[in-house]
Amino acid sequence: MSPVLNAVPVSILTGFLGAGKTSLLNRLLKDPDLTDTAVIINEFGDVSLDHLLVEASSDGIIELSDGCLCCTVRGELVDTLADLMDRMQTGKIRPLKRVVIETTGLADPAPVLQSVMGNPVIAQSYRLDGVVTVVDAVNGLSTLNNHEEAVKQVAMADRLVISKMSLATPDAVISLKARLRDLNPRAAMIDADLPEAGKAELFHCGLYDPATKIADVGRWLQDEAAADHDHCHDHDHDHCGHDHHDHGHHHHDENRHGADIRSFSIVHDRPIDPMALEMFIDLLRSAHGEKLLRMKAIVSMSDNPDRPLILHGVQTVFHTPQRMAAWPDPSDRRTRMVLITKDLPEAFVRDLFDAFTGKPSIDRPDRQALEDNPLAVPGLRM
Repeated sequence: MSPVLNAVPVSILTGFLGAGKTSLLNRLLKDPDLTDTAVIINEFGDVSLDHLLVEASSDGIIELSDGCLCCTVRGELVDTLADLMDRMQTGKIRPLKRVVIETTGLADPAPVLQSVMGNPVIAQSYRLDGVVTVVDAVNGLSTLNNHEEAVKQVAMADRLVISKMSLATPDAVISLKARLRDLNPRAAMIDADLPEAGKAELFHCGLYDPATKIADVGRWLQDEAAADHDHCHDHDHDHCGHDHHDHGHHHHDENRHGADIRSFSIVHDRPIDPMALEMFIDLLRSAHGEKLLRMKAIVSMSDNPDRPLILHGVQTVFHTPQRMAAWPDPSDRRTRMVLITKDLPEAFVRDLFDAFTGKPSIDRPDRQALEDNPLAVPGLRM
């Protein structure tokens, strides 16, 4: 696992126009723990970072007084990341502890995540640590109702930072939080005015705790937040927390953006055959990839149950699977998958998973038959 641990963590900072991303970034860059951070600006027009009141250098990279770097994306994001890595390896810049990519407010965040995860060269040097989305308490609700990109920014987030709460009415804040919880029940919500929003810990969303370098699967999968949410919404306590499948969540109002967003988890007690897992992921990705906003998983594999597999995907692009040296919690060796989907019914994904891993009556489904006609498999339905 050393390549992953040594890779530079990449954080995505996103949010709709006017949400307050740049203000938050200015606060964060004052935290000494973010020294030796590179900030990549992927924004149209001027960005008023406090540090950028100096003139840009000829090569497009500015070294800030606190040891951070800043640059703008002039071509492909992959080229910018590769250039930074080359500068580190040749000693032109100091080793980076983190990269923060601030996206344009109009952007679907998926392509940015895929640039980090899907390019083999980039994936060797960087690891996607997490997505932080800033939402404006005053205009956030109307933005979500009117812009699909804003919905995706929220649905794909690991952390949600709510800005301008002091300017919004209490009712508006309550309504916005309810909508955010509908779209993304797992993400922690943080008030931008609180001190914790301006600390480096805001970006610590990844699998590995930066302090201990030890995997924290529960935090990464956001199991705790989901358990709290499911407990509030599910009164069938016999099935809470230890069912074969966790309870999913989605909103039923079909008249607004995000009504077809679902967040759910799949829990499986037995080790999974590698071929069965590969076929499940391959079919999900190839046939329904655009509907799979994000997937994280720790998987018990039958070929080596002592070393779980880590999966992380965004739509059709998956990071290279990684084998962990051991289970972080030896007492919990269950496969756990967290999926965020758009217009992809939870029951269909569960039935597809069961078709490959859980139903004794289906030994090894024919992949091509499944692709051609998912209805051909008993119990599998859209």
